[in-house]
Amino acid sequence: MDKLTMELLKAVSEYTEGGYTGAYNIRENGGCAGRQSTDNILIEGKVDGSGLDIYIKAGTKGEKVFIPACVTRGSVSDLVYNDFHVGEDADVTIIAGCGVHTDDDGEAAHNGIHSFHLKKGARVLYEEKHLGTGEGSGQKRIDPVTEVDLAEDAVLEMNTIQLGGVDHSTRTTTGRLGDRAKLIIHESIQTSGEEYAKTDFDVDMDGEDCAVDLISRSVAKDHSYQEYHSRIKGNNRCTGHSECDAILVGQGKVNAAPELFAGHLDASLIHEAAIGKVAGEQILKLQTLGLSEEEAEKQIIDGFLRG
Repeated sequence: MDKLTMELLKAVSEYTEGGYTGAYNIRENGGCAGRQSTDNILIEGKVDGSGLDIYIKAGTKGEKVFIPACVTRGSVSDLVYNDFHVGEDADVTIIAGCGVHTDDDGEAAHNGIHSFHLKKGARVLYEEKHLGTGEGSGQKRIDPVTEVDLAEDAVLEMNTIQLGGVDHSTRTTTGRLGDRAKLIIHESIQTSGEEYAKTDFDVDMDGEDCAVDLISRSVAKDHSYQEYHSRIKGNNRCTGHSECDAILVGQGKVNAAPELFAGHLDASLIHEAAIGKVAGEQILKLQTLGLSEEEAEKQIIDGFLRG
């Protein structure tokens, strides 16, 4: 791995000078830059070379899996298919950050298509950070696709953060939930300049007493534009919640369109959406504590994104 790859890995996926502990696969410019399995977690390359199959044994507890991907130069468009097969009653954390960098006029792009198959009672915490860097005029793109299949009593919690510098991003998530399964998603997105970011969420709540909680917090600065579309379909007795809060700075724009479908008498579904700007009185209050207007605004935005 080159120095730039290591710097991106530190920013997006808990990489340290000593490397990763446990199971990992590092993807660099479309190829494998390192891989390790453990007794309980097997990482295998797909036969056609297009991605990975990650097998987590039933009952595995407390282990982490690292699957970061980096693109460190322009004119690289990386596409990878990763399938996670999580056994019954396993409880693990998956770290899957992505960094793209270009210093020329070539586009640097990564598109990770991740499929999660959680067996009965399995629990996964999924952490993902996205970052774009470099001074080149080429676009920096990250367009993740997530497909979720949760068996009965399975729980998937996803924390996704776009740190900045990504010119174009479309996040697409689809899912199907079994009996008493839970899907929890917290996303934080910050855009500036002319950047574009879209969230497209579509989940079928088929299982009895399953639940979805989707919380999105975003900040659109300068002339950037964001879209948020969510569709929660309650096809059984279930509970679903969608919340989209956005802050506009400068000429930023946000289009939020949450959608609910109740196909069962006992489907309890709620959506909330709020778009506004940083309140002037908040800035003034922090200025009285010695902060400049820019510092006060940054502190408010950072606190808002953290939720």
